Amino acid sequence: MSAVQFEVPAIVPADPDANISDLLVERVKASPSRPLFAVPEDGGWRDVSAAEFQREVIALAKGFVAAGIGPGDKVGFIARTTYDWTLVDFALFFAGAVMVPIYETSSASQISWILTDSEATAVITESAEHADRVAEIRGETPLVREVWTMSSGDLDGLRSRGTDVTDDEIERRRTLAVGSDIATLIYTSGSTGRPKGCVLTHSNFVELARNSGEALSEVVSHPGGASTLLFITTAHVFARFISILNVHAGVKTGHQPDTKQLLPALGSFQPTFLLAVPRVFEKVYNSAEQKAEAGGKGKIFRTAAAVAIEHSRLQQDGKSIPLLTKLKFRLFDKLVYGKLRAAMGGRVVYAVSGSAPLGPRLGHFFHSLGVTILEGYGLTETTAPATVNLATKSKIGTVGPVLPGVGIRLGEDDEIEVRGINVFTEYWRNPEATEAAFHDGWFKTGDIGTFDAEGFLTITGRKKEIIVTAGGKNVAPAVLEDPIRANPIVGQVVVVGDQKPFISALITLDPEMLPTWLANNGQPGDLSLTAASTNAAVRAEVQRAVDEANKNVSRAESIRKFTILGTEWTEGSGHLTPKMSIKRNVILTDFADEVSAIYDEPVKTSNVPLG
Repeated sequence: MSAVQFEVPAIVPADPDANISDLLVERVKASPSRPLFAVPEDGGWRDVSAAEFQREVIALAKGFVAAGIGPGDKVGFIARTTYDWTLVDFALFFAGAVMVPIYETSSASQISWILTDSEATAVITESAEHADRVAEIRGETPLVREVWTMSSGDLDGLRSRGTDVTDDEIERRRTLAVGSDIATLIYTSGSTGRPKGCVLTHSNFVELARNSGEALSEVVSHPGGASTLLFITTAHVFARFISILNVHAGVKTGHQPDTKQLLPALGSFQPTFLLAVPRVFEKVYNSAEQKAEAGGKGKIFRTAAAVAIEHSRLQQDGKSIPLLTKLKFRLFDKLVYGKLRAAMGGRVVYAVSGSAPLGPRLGHFFHSLGVTILEGYGLTETTAPATVNLATKSKIGTVGPVLPGVGIRLGEDDEIEVRGINVFTEYWRNPEATEAAFHDGWFKTGDIGTFDAEGFLTITGRKKEIIVTAGGKNVAPAVLEDPIRANPIVGQVVVVGDQKPFISALITLDPEMLPTWLANNGQPGDLSLTAASTNAAVRAEVQRAVDEANKNVSRAESIRKFTILGTEWTEGSGHLTPKMSIKRNVILTDFADEVSAIYDEPVKTSNVPLG
């Protein structure tokens, strides 16, 4: 057992009686007129004050009470990331109920499992399409008494039903739960097996929000008022926690569920910080690069990017920056960096990144744009963050130090184990899984990592995903996959080679970026994915990405062969989770023939660059 352990005491005294609804009540007392949300209206944004939000929450909570939702009742919720999502969330807290969020992309069978396992008595859906999926499985969910659909005006109907419920009754319901009571039941997205319900308590959210609010004070406070535009799904614990933290800290939150409208929304909303997964930062970078390429300025962009990365690296390492680099940096700040800042709204200072490794290249690039990406680490079971880089203590390429109130140690095989204010209590109705998940009171994450001397954590892979080649070489797939995935035309990558003579990879193409790249490289822009997978220029570009990735590892760990698939891996195809993580086991099963074909043919050439 490794002796490496970092634990930081909480900086806000614990309040075992507090629940999540108290965070809104305290916010309204402190600043009733402060804008807490902004909603789209007439092509712009209309502010919603803290007091106005609380009035709407209470009105809807009364509707839930009038409809027979009792304290502790589980209510399923399927919807995109909108203002109504957090409105429903807090209304259920005020009614004393427990929300069970369901990804809006979930299949009927997944919905059936979650509603049945959680013992939900009601479901709220956003659209008729979601309602149809619930209707398909109503016969399998006898406990569900009510299905409300927001697009049909059912929230207004609930508000009308609740007019006779008193404020006193809502206050009684709101204050029933104490810190140790269940606040929500979030089902893991299930990259393997059936999703398990994580029991997260009111204290998990309250104590983590209060301590994170202090640790991230520079992010959640801003001279002109801090604000963020949420676009990742609020059904995921990452955005859900930030939504609750924003209420506590008084951050103005807007929503944009359609990522195709993200840039216009950023331009009009002008947030001070963003919450995103690495794929979003990759898309921003790749889109900018391809746009420059199309305008004949690709070389300028790539030179600007190289200068940005070098400038940031020298800064982080505390080294003096050569005069020529300084001059180039100032020039490119006007020509390139400033335009990208403007595209993100012009006010973004910080971005919080999680759910997958970002990689130092993008971290340094955005840092030179004036956007500090604070990469963090956590799971559903840790109420999102366990570690995060801070404005005052940040190191690109790591996921930061542990948050106040949290402890992390490295266990057997350097597995990351967590305890503290953020760790869930149990898996719902699954004592065997709960017992297997803990060791001496520490939650075993299944991830492996290393600490540096200053307590910054770096994730090196998944314990279960380590590939052992026939030659006995241990290979962490992420080290190879992440740099390849950063290439503009690459969609997803799965490295394979367990018990095989060498490492290889299955690669898919990105259908959004591909047409632009093809046109920029003298190829027909309308090639199908199947045709592009065998195109010589495409294969050469993917080969280049593979060669770059191979530079990070020894020859024995390098990718010797790859296959480009003519299909996409999506959540709909069953190969990605809702947070866009690859379902490795499913892919290896569904594409077993393609993997076999790689190893059936002898290796004619090596993808490993000489020298």
